[in-house]
Amino acid sequence: MVTARPHPCFFIILGMMAMLPPLAIDMYLPSFLDIARDLQVSQEKVQTTLAVFTFGFAVGQLFWGPMADSFGRKPIILFGLAGSALAAYFLTQVMTIENFYLLRLIQGLCAAAPAVVLGALVRDLFDRNMFAQMMSVIMIISMLAPLLAPILGGYIAKYFHWHSIFDTLVFMGISCVLLISWKIPETLATEKRQPLRFGIVFKNFWTLLSDKATLGYVLVGGLTFAGMFCFLTSGSLVYIGIYGVSQEYFGYFFGLNMIVMVSMTALNGKIVVKVGSEKMLKIGLLVQLLAGIWLACVAIFKLGFWAMAIGIPFYVGMLSTIGSNATAAILDRYPQMAGTANGVAGTARFGIASLVGATLSHIAVTSERPMLYAMAICTIAASTIYYVLCRNSTKQAV
Repeated sequence: MVTARPHPCFFIILGMMAMLPPLAIDMYLPSFLDIARDLQVSQEKVQTTLAVFTFGFAVGQLFWGPMADSFGRKPIILFGLAGSALAAYFLTQVMTIENFYLLRLIQGLCAAAPAVVLGALVRDLFDRNMFAQMMSVIMIISMLAPLLAPILGGYIAKYFHWHSIFDTLVFMGISCVLLISWKIPETLATEKRQPLRFGIVFKNFWTLLSDKATLGYVLVGGLTFAGMFCFLTSGSLVYIGIYGVSQEYFGYFFGLNMIVMVSMTALNGKIVVKVGSEKMLKIGLLVQLLAGIWLACVAIFKLGFWAMAIGIPFYVGMLSTIGSNATAAILDRYPQMAGTANGVAGTARFGIASLVGATLSHIAVTSERPMLYAMAICTIAASTIYYVLCRNSTKQAV
């Protein structure tokens, strides 16, 4: 167990690794129209590639964690990084949308490995207090990715080719493989590794989801993330295709969401100890619900671009507040299976988002209405489920 503060390169390497999944999700958003033109398909089919990646990312979280407990942290991380980089390279060679789907699925499956195992690796190295401090620094670094990715992707798409976006992911993935091989040790001792028993894992999944309140928190986290995913799926097509925002400027509008999210994350961290995670969850849900109703009004009454652009950051910006406090509630109920519970919550977030995103991608983007209605429906459903399943829940189930 390490007690000293690690070298800055430790943060840089793990921060780069944590940035890769959001970069893979967000950086190619401004290029949807370009990809559709080059592959000679509708823009809705390109939208679906985002849901395919997210589905792979959701499924991957179910098995990479148990595999890292059995085979060690480093091999799983390196395999995932290498597989994701290889898929990104072949994405620059595709000629059909079907191959694009397959490679995005593989990329998502592989990208889930370092994302899931990162926390376990850091936990192996540090005690509880140092772990919290290390993860805070790493998460701050990783939150730069969704803030900068669409801006970077927009400029790359304008001055180069959308292939260069995936070339960037290849370069970062290979760099992470080399740096982790060189500087990051294996952190799980052989004697501490557990046999791979998926039967026990799935039994724990059933225990969690058969509890009414836990199921409610899982669905709340999944549906609110799905609402944000509606924006990821259709936002660039609405902003660029419908309202004529240039590719390089779309990232700045996207950045407004992240500014609100980072601000709310910081506020949540400061006051959650005083007011409690349940109250912060209610506040986040209420703000998002009001923003969702506002966006529905924008669609119904055709209030225009700026009414939409102002409302979306308040919707998307609540995601971290809702997600972190909903997950905290789940872990508080099942502290003895925190790893499995966290995996279920993560899989639900990305699984529900991929289903909603895939459904939305089948609707032609001729206006902003489908996206805004879908976002409103997601937050209304999440708030209703919370009221029905969670509001009278006890603190701890087991």
